[in-house]
Amino acid sequence: MDNPSPIRVSRRAAARRAAFLALAAAFLAVLPLAPGGGANAQPAAGGGAAAPVKVPNFWNVERRMERPDAARLPKTLRFVTSDDYPPFNFTGAGGALVGFNVDLARAICNELDASCTIAAEPFDQLVAAVDQGRADAAIAGVAATPSTRASLDFSERYLGTPARFVGRSGAGPADATPELVAAKRVGVVGRTAHEAFLRSFFNEAAIRTYADLKGAQEALRKGEVDLVFGDGITLAIWLNGTDSGGCCGFIGGPFTESRFFGDGFAVAVRAGNDGLRHAVDYALQRIWEKGIYTTLYLRWFPVSFY
Repeated sequence: MDNPSPIRVSRRAAARRAAFLALAAAFLAVLPLAPGGGANAQPAAGGGAAAPVKVPNFWNVERRMERPDAARLPKTLRFVTSDDYPPFNFTGAGGALVGFNVDLARAICNELDASCTIAAEPFDQLVAAVDQGRADAAIAGVAATPSTRASLDFSERYLGTPARFVGRSGAGPADATPELVAAKRVGVVGRTAHEAFLRSFFNEAAIRTYADLKGAQEALRKGEVDLVFGDGITLAIWLNGTDSGGCCGFIGGPFTESRFFGDGFAVAVRAGNDGLRHAVDYALQRIWEKGIYTTLYLRWFPVSFY
């Protein structure tokens, strides 16, 4: 099957962004629960004991990277992000920037012995902020596309954006294989990469399309579909919030095909700034090795999307 068209890709990005904005209030209400039991377990659709949270790893633990020369790096790293993309980067109750990306930026600065500033700009201005020198790096999910690569270089990936199936607790299949899903009714947002993936690899299922993810989720709660397929991050927030009513859990996966679901999150620096890019890669590796990444992941994603 051909790659999703640019129209589908842009709609996918817009849909993801709208979903996060709608979930901001719900996420803030749930966040204080994260350090407790929710941080160590997630719903299991099969009705059994809750499964341990799976923290993704994007680093080769056997690789040894040379520590960058601090004298060649800025004494203050200026990060830029947006403020409307919870739980990654958003304005908290006290008016300060908070989120996974914000905490990760601070951890990068600490690892490189640099001071840190993190400013918010509209998402569509982040590329220009780095390219024009108003910031050293952007940490906000800027996609590595031919257009952005014209002015930016990217660190190694620090988070993926997998797709997942969700089913009602105790009623879903044991796994999400094409054979087991073939007899199921699957809800998905229409004209998205997730629909394209289903029709490519799960085409024997009874695929039902919806205008938005909320409609598909409500159909799942009512039993009008057996499964919902969509963005794992958005679904994880829904599962951990009150809107799901504890109805459901992940089944199978994750599905990480970059052709459909993108390359994930990376730190963007100005094109040609290899020193800073390599320094960020070093810092991310060390943050993982020290367990800091795991701590941040468990804090912001109490229901893992992996």
